[in-house]
Parts: sequence; structure tokens; C-alpha cells
Amino acid sequence: MPVQTRPRILAIALGGLMAGAGVQGHAAGFAIIEHSASGMGNAFAGAAAVAEDASTIFFNPAGMTYLPGSQMVVAGHVIVPKADYSEKGSYMNPNFTAGTPVPGTLTGPDDDGGVTKFVPNLYFSYQVNEKLFAGVGINAPFGLATEYDDDWIGRYHAIESDITTVNINPSLAYKVNDRLSVGAGISAQYIKATLTNAVDFGTVCLGLETQGIIPAGTCNGAGITGPFTADGKAEIEGTDWSWGFNLGAIYQFSDSTRAGLAYRSMISQDLEGRADFTVPANFQAILNAGIPLFSDTDAAAGVDLPETLSLSLYHAFNEQWTLLADVTWTNWSRFDELVIEYANPNQPDTVQPENWEDSWRYSVGVIYRPDRTWTFRGGLAYDETPIDKDTDRTPRIPGNDRTWIALGVGYRISDTMAVDVGYAHLFVDDTKIDALDHSTGHQLVGEYDSAVDILSAQLTVDF
Repeated sequence: MPVQTRPRILAIALGGLMAGAGVQGHAAGFAIIEHSASGMGNAFAGAAAVAEDASTIFFNPAGMTYLPGSQMVVAGHVIVPKADYSEKGSYMNPNFTAGTPVPGTLTGPDDDGGVTKFVPNLYFSYQVNEKLFAGVGINAPFGLATEYDDDWIGRYHAIESDITTVNINPSLAYKVNDRLSVGAGISAQYIKATLTNAVDFGTVCLGLETQGIIPAGTCNGAGITGPFTADGKAEIEGTDWSWGFNLGAIYQFSDSTRAGLAYRSMISQDLEGRADFTVPANFQAILNAGIPLFSDTDAAAGVDLPETLSLSLYHAFNEQWTLLADVTWTNWSRFDELVIEYANPNQPDTVQPENWEDSWRYSVGVIYRPDRTWTFRGGLAYDETPIDKDTDRTPRIPGNDRTWIALGVGYRISDTMAVDVGYAHLFVDDTKIDALDHSTGHQLVGEYDSAVDILSAQLTVDF
């Protein structure tokens, strides 16, 4: 194969494999904010200042100075998303130049990509002395999934997208004086990603003919008569461990009012794994004639998981009523493109534009404690999407701005044990998509009707 033809053929063959390599998270982008059931009841308003239990290790480690003795928190969250796609005129893009796509309407049913997931959390805090506190948290800051049927209309863009993270976060907090507490932690974070999509080998075969890589009529002779007549599948899987840190401070203005400031660092993940291809036998026979494409190979991709900065306020009007507020910035503009490198020397890097922007989350909440036994919570939040344009949105993460409504209740079983339950419904703005598959020119044009329900439960034990 002439060297100059390889980049063009790989644009056809592999350009869309990880297009939009994210998943449907439930904070901005594919972040996960579900790290405590007590916080869920307030839509996580004031999370960096409330310091209500050991889950503060994630939101602001300085909050451990408000937890005397030792405490363990075990929480779990069932997340039920809906991402219901409706077709609005998808087509083969006639202006796409990497190969020779044939104009025509894409075929296949609509589908709902929402996948129910369970997200656990575990925290333990310990008072070393009057000034020093230590703890560890285990949670999942990024992840969740979308999954569609193999034959749905957007199959060339995405079928399965699954990202899982596990974050181990040992932390320290120090009470400087009666007003100021500070905290810091390190994060050891594991990530695993699995991404699949269909490949339209019918269009790929026509592109090879047009570029003179194979003789005219080869595809038809093999029974490949045009687009959509020889579908295959591509899958990439990778894992990595990496490191980050978090910092926090809480300042007590008065007995009833305090503010918290918390920062979590960027974590750069360099995933390594495999790219595997399922190729129809008739097209594989053409490749076997000397075209070194679509062979299984090692692969690697880097992604910078963004840093966040939160400012939270806590104000107790009296022993019964407390007001919470929060604003959080996430540096999603780091996710401007995704680059995949292949061990196969005939496959040049794939570069997929993402063009995400920084996002903001705003929340307010209220806590009502009628007595020592019961706690009632409520909260509202507005969570911006980092995906500004329809053309930058993919079915791997069909996200948009969302509004949270949350309720929660806590019950103290004894002096050393309490349970919390929280529920939130997320109203997601109608989400239009106009996504180009950079592999074969399939243009997915449609709209998502999305929503999310989250149910959380938590056990808190004091020692």
C-alpha cells in the first residue's frame, strides 16, 4: 500500500472508534457527584462546608475537624437514567471527503441508551488528637454508561460506552484555631474504559475502490453492494492507575455561619489496552490480499480528568433550620480532543475533536431538624453541560443542562448509629444532536428526551 494512502484509509477505518469517548454521568460531563446520601437530600448544596459526616473527606477534607471521635459511612446510590433518542433525518453526509460516502438515509430503530447503575461509597474518619484528624474515602468520581442495541440507527457512532473509576483518597485535616480548619488528601485512581461501535465496511470498501487501493468491482464481486451491506464491529478497552490530590479549608465566621473552599486536582490517565475488530468474512478476504487494516492491536489513549473548585456556605438560623449554598467550577475545557495511538504501524493516530467547555454548578438547600432523632432535607441545583454545540454532542454522552430537585430524610437509630435516604429527579433540557461519524460520514440527526432518577441510602456509625 502506498504510504500516502494510509492516513486517508485510516480516516475511513478508525476515525470514529472513540468519538465522544465519554458516558452519561450525572454531574457535568461524565463526572459523578453521588458521594453521600445525606448530601443527596440537599442536591449537594453546601457540600464543602456542611461537614455533617465522614463523606466530607471527598467534598472537603477540612470538614473532618467537625467530627469528634471515629466515624464510618457506607452509602450506595441507584442511578436510573433515560436517554430516549428520536430520529430527525439522519443521512450519509455527501460533503464528507474521507472516502466516497453515498448519500442516503440511515436505517435502524430509535433506542434508549440509559443504563441503570449502582455506585457505592465508603468513608472512615479518625480523631488523632485535639488538632489532627485522619481519614480515607473510597468512591467513583467519574463514570456510568450508555448502551444501545446493535442495530439502532446510531450504531456507527456508539453501541456500548462504559467508564468505571475507583478513587482511594487518604486525607488529613488540621484545626488551626477555633475559626480555621485546613485539609489535604491524595487520590490513587483506577480507570477502566470499554467503547464499542459498528463499522460500515460497505462504505469502507467503496472508499478503498475509489482511492485505487483495490480494483473497481471488487466489493460487488464479494457481495458488498453498498453502504450498510457489510457491518462489523470495533471495540477498544483500556485501563490505568494515576494520582491526584485535593485541598480544602473551612472558616467559621460565627457559631452559626461558615464557608468552605475545596479543590480537586486534574488527574491525567494514560489508558493502555486493546483495539479489537469483528470483520465480515467477505471483506476480510479482501483485506487478506495485502491491506494491513482492521487487525487486532494494542492501543493507548490519554485523557485529562478535570480539576474542580467549590465554594460552599452554611448558615444555621437556629437549632432547627439551616441554609446551604454552593457553586462549583469544573475545568472541562481540558477535554478538547481525544488521541488514540495504535501499536500497528500501519495505523496512524486517530484524533477526535471534542471541544468541551468549562461548566458551572449552582445549588441551594435546607436542613430541618425538629428534634435529635429526625432530619429532613431539600435542595435545588442547576448543572451546566460542557457540550455547547449539537455538532459536538455524541450518543456516547447525550448530555445537556439539567435541573435537580432533591429530598432526603435522616433517622438516628441510637447515639452511635444513623441512617439517611435521599432522592433526586433531574430534569434534562431537550437535547439535539447533529453528530458526524468521522469514520464513514454517517450524520446522526435527532433529539434526546432525557431524565435521571437517583435513590441513595447511607449508614453512619460512630465509634
